Amino acid sequence: MDGMLSQEEINALLSGMNADVGSAGIDNSSETLSDAEKDAIGEVSNISMGTAATTLSSLVNQKVVITTPVVSYATWNDLTESYDRPCVFIQIYYKDGLDGNNILILKESDVKIITDLMMGGDGTNITGELTELHLSAISEAMNQMMGSASTSISAMLEKRVDISPPISTLVDMNEAIDGSDIAPFLKGKFVKVSFKMEIGTLVDSELMQLYPFELARELYSNFVKEEVKVEPEKVQKPQQQPKAAEIPVQPAPQVQMPYPQMPYPQMQAPGYQMPYVAPDINISPAQFQNFTVPQQVTPQPENINLIMDVPLEVTVELGRTNKSIKEILDFTPGTIIELNKLAGEPIDVLVNGKFVAKGEVVVIEESFGIRVTEIIK
Repeated sequence: MDGMLSQEEINALLSGMNADVGSAGIDNSSETLSDAEKDAIGEVSNISMGTAATTLSSLVNQKVVITTPVVSYATWNDLTESYDRPCVFIQIYYKDGLDGNNILILKESDVKIITDLMMGGDGTNITGELTELHLSAISEAMNQMMGSASTSISAMLEKRVDISPPISTLVDMNEAIDGSDIAPFLKGKFVKVSFKMEIGTLVDSELMQLYPFELARELYSNFVKEEVKVEPEKVQKPQQQPKAAEIPVQPAPQVQMPYPQMPYPQMQAPGYQMPYVAPDINISPAQFQNFTVPQQVTPQPENINLIMDVPLEVTVELGRTNKSIKEILDFTPGTIIELNKLAGEPIDVLVNGKFVAKGEVVVIEESFGIRVTEIIK
């Protein structure tokens, strides 16, 4: 060995240096997180999405499960290769407590199912294109979800964290070049947190949350607190017990016996104590006072005349039906609404909202009336 490096060794060293230095001469080591930072981001996401799942469950009236997050790195090309297109990008901006924004990505079909459930459907009406109504509904859902998540983060970070109303956008990743028109941090490398989301039996999909590195490190710095150095408490040494030889022995008190001589040898033994003899006590049974049975009070007749003048609201109900928000919005003059009553079937009479009778419709001069045909007991 002459101490000279071969050309292959020089190339290997240069390639290793270029791996750490970007094309602009900037150290790319800032585009990574330590294990502690990744664990903190995962813990924050796990807690916030757990609260968001509970909120979404109440909105869609379905069981919602969002599993433990997986923290990794990604670029725009990674998203275009692995995620469905088109999809919905929901941007969430922090206005208190944190500085920056993050992005939630949902599949188009998942958005349609969620919005259909929110409007009273069964989650199967997902045909047709995604409209502004879908985007408005999913924005409101995410506003409530991430609002509750911010409350959880506030309790965890011990400071107020609040968001602005989310902005939902339908994005075709094939048309976007690098994602910078959506958010500047999507142009480079970013933090990706993946969740598995289940909504009843309708959705078994992936939910992604994207963070810029600056926001991820800010979350970590707020999550981790400095350890408070606590001085160890002074341990008091137990006081040494005096040795047996040093313990003064108290002489046993001498008992004056009521008789001068002890008839039994065991009574003369050292340490013997005379048995205790209880004095004679007079015991008699307890005497209790007799209780008199109170006389029964004769109930007074109720005076129903006191409430005869109370007005009650009488309602005649022709029938009922259930309609979704979408169907109600489609109402126009001339729309026919089918009720749950058959033609000729008795109609219901309610007093203060309570069903009390059935009857039939009659016409009195120019007004409608009701002839009671049955009283409901």
